[in-house]
Amino acid sequence: MTSDNTYHHHKPVRRTISGRYIVADHAICHGEPTFRGTRTMVADVLEQVESGMAGEAIIEEWRGVLTRDAIAKAVRMAHEALDGIATSIAYPKFKFFIWGGFN
Repeated sequence: MTSDNTYHHHKPVRRTISGRYIVADHAICHGEPTFRGTRTMVADVLEQVESGMAGEAIIEEWRGVLTRDAIAKAVRMAHEALDGIATSIAYPKFKFFIWGGFN
């Protein structure tokens, strides 16, 4: 994950970029993660995946602005985020060990 400072309307805005497909920019959708170049929120697409909607149907619903790879990346990122939460709950001291300290 990288970040840069960009300027929108003469105010500095922090922009966080996560990979090729997903961006969180405070100037777009209140900083919620969206698919790059769109205002399509990642959470909305993940809800569609969770409901069992087929990938092609999701792409069609969003008028083709999403790709199968972009949707797959969103699912992987959600999985990684949940895996990190589960690890910190199950092994709270392990989390600090990874970061170079102990609890």
